[in-house]
Amino acid sequence: MAMLINQRSDHSAKLSAQPPATPDEPASQADQTADQTAWSKFSSSFEGLSIASPAETGKLADAVVGLILPEWSKSIPGYVRKLQRELSMAPGSLADEIWQEAHDPNIHPEIQYAAEVRVSEQLCDEEKTFLSRRKKVVAAALARYLGLREEDVHPDDVPVIAMCGSGGGLRALVAGTGSFLSSAEDGLFDCTTYISGVSGSCWLQSLYFSSIAGRDLNRAIEYLKARLGVHIAYPPAAFASLTFAPTNKYLLSGVVEKMKGDPGAEFGLVDAYGLLLAARLLVPRGELEINEKDFKLSSQQEYIRYGQNPLPIYTAVRHEIPRLDAHNSDPDTASEAEKAIAKKEAWFQWFEMTPYEFFCEEFGAGIPTWAMGRRFENGIDKPTVEGCRLPEVRMTSLLGIWGSAFCATLSHYYREIRPLVKSLIGLQVVDELIWGHNDNLSKVHPIEPATLPNFVYGMQDKLPNTVPNTIYDNEHIQLMDAGMSNNLPIYPLLRPGREVEIVVAFDASADIKTDNWLSVVEGYARQRGIKGWPIGAGWPRPNASASKTAHELDEAQADSHADADRKLADAQNDQTARRNNSAANPPPEAKGEARKADEAARELGYCTVWVGRTEERSSEPPPPPVDDTSSWRLTDPDAGIAVVYLPFLANNKVADVDPASSDYMSTWNFVYTPDEIDRSVALARANYAEGRDQIRATVRAVYERKRKRRVEAEAAVKRERKRRLARLGQLGRLGEGDHFS
Repeated sequence: MAMLINQRSDHSAKLSAQPPATPDEPASQADQTADQTAWSKFSSSFEGLSIASPAETGKLADAVVGLILPEWSKSIPGYVRKLQRELSMAPGSLADEIWQEAHDPNIHPEIQYAAEVRVSEQLCDEEKTFLSRRKKVVAAALARYLGLREEDVHPDDVPVIAMCGSGGGLRALVAGTGSFLSSAEDGLFDCTTYISGVSGSCWLQSLYFSSIAGRDLNRAIEYLKARLGVHIAYPPAAFASLTFAPTNKYLLSGVVEKMKGDPGAEFGLVDAYGLLLAARLLVPRGELEINEKDFKLSSQQEYIRYGQNPLPIYTAVRHEIPRLDAHNSDPDTASEAEKAIAKKEAWFQWFEMTPYEFFCEEFGAGIPTWAMGRRFENGIDKPTVEGCRLPEVRMTSLLGIWGSAFCATLSHYYREIRPLVKSLIGLQVVDELIWGHNDNLSKVHPIEPATLPNFVYGMQDKLPNTVPNTIYDNEHIQLMDAGMSNNLPIYPLLRPGREVEIVVAFDASADIKTDNWLSVVEGYARQRGIKGWPIGAGWPRPNASASKTAHELDEAQADSHADADRKLADAQNDQTARRNNSAANPPPEAKGEARKADEAARELGYCTVWVGRTEERSSEPPPPPVDDTSSWRLTDPDAGIAVVYLPFLANNKVADVDPASSDYMSTWNFVYTPDEIDRSVALARANYAEGRDQIRATVRAVYERKRKRRVEAEAAVKRERKRRLARLGQLGRLGEGDHFS
């Protein structure tokens, strides 16, 4: 527990490499030896799995199957042997074929191009071009959505709308598909400029932009019903995908290229998890129809190039924890002051991935998405020992990273079971003992996150001085599920240049009221100096006075990245008191489970809207959510960002399904029957229907506000022009009578 995550794990990827080159051994030879060692370590991991001979295995299986093991267990040794042969790198093996094709620019065009780190806080040029094109598409969609004539909608009046989906495994994937489908049928989806995801919502975006769904959410639902009935780790299905053509080549390409081309690479649990997810989510029912484009994120450019779809943003985080042993060989003996500094400065760094760029706002730097997976040093990509550049990292790796919630800290794990521990007689003392060391628990990840090459390796003095020095020394960075920091991917939507004005948040998180992710955004917005975020947005907490709320908001000011993220975590325990939004509540006549649904909705509503202000906030308490009597706040000249929040709650219009109690709704459930998918989608659609009118009214209000502002600005320009012309005319008349006439 003394070794902190980044000093332990960011360096751990180097363990597979050989020691540094000696004077008698050129560096390139040492790198090649390391490369071979990394690959041999990976491929040899399969050796010894099939210990018994085929005959012995058959006898053993025949004897045991009828008693304990299922019938399919007989085939496991054969699958393992086949996988060993294909990954042996022998001539003619699948691994050899993959590695040869990795050098072919006709198959991987990106390997022809060198890549450099782009250091800038601005959006990349490709995204700027997308925005100009998307605005024209959205203008036509907005006219349809609001019932206006297309020629009457000025491009400058079009609000920038973003949708975000929460984490939550398959629950978020399935429910999010239902929510997106309802928004598409309603016309809202076509009005959005961005969609962002965490965990299962990243899987949804991957599916939507694949050839499988074809940007058709109804097709996506039918596909999920056909594929999610089998567990992702069910051995016969998993081994079949990994050992038979054509799926094995597409699934294993990223693994072979990573382990052969990167001397410091490691293959871990997250990588295996990503393989299983890809086999379940990116392999069509007709396996011969598998599409290579679906396995590269940059391929999604095809579907947004002309602004025809919203830009997807995928998210991951890195856990930055300062090293206590920088000046102390034994971190266990660190002073309380040093520990306090470490506690204060530990935070999560957010990374965003779009079809255009892999970017970290805290670094103010990024690389082209097609260059992900390459090693970088001093801002320039490094070819492999063979002098070639690696193809783009595959979706098999990214799906695992985006959904790797099991890489949580010990603190996260203990929070899951703490209510049970506290409820058991005699264990309160144990709870106090464990929770008293929560600061230490929050620095330990029992399961190693996945690694990617660090694109800012060796870039000292080239990035903002707020970037921690530890990042420059590690050739690899560990990335994990962004839900470790915030299960709603709102932070990337607040990035300067995107100018998002309406955020529609679909929250299918577990324990949405307890974690209250929406409220955590306040600290981030304040630390980044983002004006217009609605203070007080989130689930209401009982027994919190308005004056106390205002005081706590003032106290929450942050002065640094580290301080901000510490306060982001603290903010979950410092929620604001807000009035109940009863406008969207169903009538209280329901009974039993239906009454539970009513009570849940009454606390906040199936759809709640908050709006911020661009002017400096006073010490007054935060205003309540927008309702019919206060909708004018959306059109106020000083109105800021509007947040539309739709939590995944039970609804009495959909029987026998409750996200809080239905077993199959667990984040850790990986099997959904077609009926369970239908019910989950129906619930998401019913909840969207509850807020449909309120969402449309919000969009209309923001549109009208922008239109009014533009018309007033144009009128002011005309008045100023007339004034200048009048002034010039007056001067001309005065000049007619001078002595030169």
